[in-house]
Amino acid sequence: MDHLWRDRMAYILGTGKPPEGVCVFCDAPQHTDDAKVYILHRGRLAYVILNIFPYNTGHVMINPYAHVDSIEKLGDDALLEVMRLTNLSLTAIRRVSNPHGFNLGANLGKAAGGGIDQHFHFHIVPRWQGDTNFMPIVAQTRVLPENLDDLYRRLRPAFDELAKELDL
Repeated sequence: MDHLWRDRMAYILGTGKPPEGVCVFCDAPQHTDDAKVYILHRGRLAYVILNIFPYNTGHVMINPYAHVDSIEKLGDDALLEVMRLTNLSLTAIRRVSNPHGFNLGANLGKAAGGGIDQHFHFHIVPRWQGDTNFMPIVAQTRVLPENLDDLYRRLRPAFDELAKELDL
């Protein structure tokens, strides 16, 4: 089944790929305009970013700054921060979007489905009862109800407020 998202066309057409040898997860935090690259929160050892090719509305990723290909290569401090940022993300997304559940996980290696397998990242995908409909079955198309710019503007204040409360 093909999946077509308004914001996924560059991915589908192959025009949104970074130049060879560029790691998008190392490159994103180099930008000073967080809104431009959809960084929701910067921690000391990791950051939270909207997935620009989301599986569902509100799909975020927690990325360590360290360029490692697997979670077991992270130190204890980075592991703890990834989990603390996971909690921050869950709380912020619940506050703003009120999902009924979440999928959490990481794909380690191409065989596991890792699209960018050279840089470990942890996915959080909000889910709602009935968030699947006839479109994937009949038209082999998935529809997302909100674009990334609007979603970023709704989520960022919640991340900022909660990060202060949680001392992150």
